Amino acid sequence: MNTFFVYAAVGADFKQYSVSMSDGSLSQRSAITLPAGLQYAWRHASKPILYAACSDGGPGKAGTQHFVCALAIQSDGSLTLEGIPTPLQSRPVHMTCDRTSQHLLLAYNDPSALSVLRIKRDGSIGEEVKQNTFELGACAHQILVAPDNHRVVLPVRGNDPEHGTPELPGSLEIFDFTAGTLTHRQKLIPNAGYEFGPRHVDFHPTKPWMYLSIERQNQIAFFELGKTVVGPLWRKTTLAHPEQLKPRQLVGAIHVHPNGKFVYISNRADGTNDHNGNKIFNGAENTISTFSIDAETGEPTLIHTEDTRGMHVRTFSIDPSGTMLIAGCMLARDVLIDGAIQHVPGGLSTFRIQEDGTLRFLQKYDVAVGANRLFWAGIVAST
Repeated sequence: MNTFFVYAAVGADFKQYSVSMSDGSLSQRSAITLPAGLQYAWRHASKPILYAACSDGGPGKAGTQHFVCALAIQSDGSLTLEGIPTPLQSRPVHMTCDRTSQHLLLAYNDPSALSVLRIKRDGSIGEEVKQNTFELGACAHQILVAPDNHRVVLPVRGNDPEHGTPELPGSLEIFDFTAGTLTHRQKLIPNAGYEFGPRHVDFHPTKPWMYLSIERQNQIAFFELGKTVVGPLWRKTTLAHPEQLKPRQLVGAIHVHPNGKFVYISNRADGTNDHNGNKIFNGAENTISTFSIDAETGEPTLIHTEDTRGMHVRTFSIDPSGTMLIAGCMLARDVLIDGAIQHVPGGLSTFRIQEDGTLRFLQKYDVAVGANRLFWAGIVAST
């Protein structure tokens, strides 16, 4: 089994943890202060380098300082900043490497945009690869390279109607990818993109299948990767109780298990109700859903949901052996339990992935987030 390290960021405070594989307990090991708040991180395919996309912006805040930087992963898992951070055009909401880590690809959502930077042989960040201008919709949320390394998927979430503003439709934008250059190939807009709010995709490890989390509709969707992307062939709820939908219920991250038998998706919520002048969590679902994957058709079937014991899981990660899942609970909320108000802090929740793919809760490590957010958490392989 590969050695791995656990990292999580609250604002620009980026901490490393060790985890007990027996009981899921976490212990802080080291910390580094980034140039600005961490938005997303991605490991180099072969070198001990973690790339960090940073910004002083966030949801509803554009910010003025935006960077991507390279962090060297030391033998003990601690991180050191390598070189000078590379300035970016706006807040990067997501980042990835291509499959051989020759390029960094970044997605921006205010306004929707993308960029590609070369990665030098030593793993340092190089120059930007000039791209054509692309017409993208509202709120791009992820950029990911397909397993063949020649296709890139950019989910564009759109926005729900609010305050007199009509719904902005969502889409999946598909690009060809060659030597760092993107060429727009396909736009997927079921129902013209209305009631379709895609957030993140992940790919099956061996089959030409792609799974999508649909944020605004609390759904999972399935697509086939042929010469063109076909789908969605299935759209299914991710919630245990969709009939009890509450405000601020959203889908989050999605990851396919390394064995290709299961796909996991986070249900996140932070809505509140007024209770005697106090803002109290409204009781929506903060869970991880497990879907089994049909080995012949790829169809996902919901088999289990597990409570995270926290609020608003924006990101989660699966260790390389596929035995443990760690979820980042982004916010703190007050909760009404048996008539008494209890504070639920942010934190990291650990789960054992069982033989049948379902999750067994192990521990929650509380993290004081204050007015900030635990915006990213991940498991990173050491080699």
